[in-house]
Amino acid sequence: MTDYRDMEQRLSSALGLRRRPVGVAFRERPPAGVARFEGAAPSGCSFWRIAAGGRAFYTVPADHYNCPIGSYTHNIQLPEARGQELPQTLSLMSSIGYLRMEEVPGIPRLPRTPGAVVYAPLGEMPVDPDVVLFIGPPGRVMLLQEAAGRAGVGVQAPLLGRPTCMALPVALALGTVISVGCIGNRVYTDVGEDELYVAVPGRDLPKIAAEVETIAGANGKLTEYHRDRRAALSTA
Repeated sequence: MTDYRDMEQRLSSALGLRRRPVGVAFRERPPAGVARFEGAAPSGCSFWRIAAGGRAFYTVPADHYNCPIGSYTHNIQLPEARGQELPQTLSLMSSIGYLRMEEVPGIPRLPRTPGAVVYAPLGEMPVDPDVVLFIGPPGRVMLLQEAAGRAGVGVQAPLLGRPTCMALPVALALGTVISVGCIGNRVYTDVGEDELYVAVPGRDLPKIAAEVETIAGANGKLTEYHRDRRAALSTA
């Protein structure tokens, strides 16, 4: 298995990340030796925050029932007793002008329901991640996008918005994607208004990681180059 601890250290140092990247793995069944999540969470993306804080664990579909939107993007069917929560939530969002109901069928979803979802900081992933989530200021995650392009696995989709959790199925299907997030995600995860998400397929991460230090070094040199040009060529 890849040395994800070393990879996280190298990526975080090169990118100057304040938050730990989070690995997410979709499995048919819970992996051996990984603790099951205990307690309740209000949203699927709440598990991202918990993992970024240093915990490695797995969830089962029932752990996601509190989040009808996240359950939808993860292809998790709500139980009959809670089946109305998704249309009620969508109706609220539509009534206040947050979305139009005709947008809903176009929201990406996982192709199949996972039996378990593993979450952990990248460096502590107990299994290979399917998607890795990076969170940071635009000027830092920009380097990750540039490294993806240099590795030949560049961003394949337009800038994503709401819901943030749809970035996971999009990354699996298309490759590295950037998401501006959504208000629910920012409330549940404490991600700031000055931060963006980059979702990287686990299959592409080693190629991207191999290019990050080159891109970071190049940006450092270009910073000085452009500062010198600004000083030399500005007259106002």
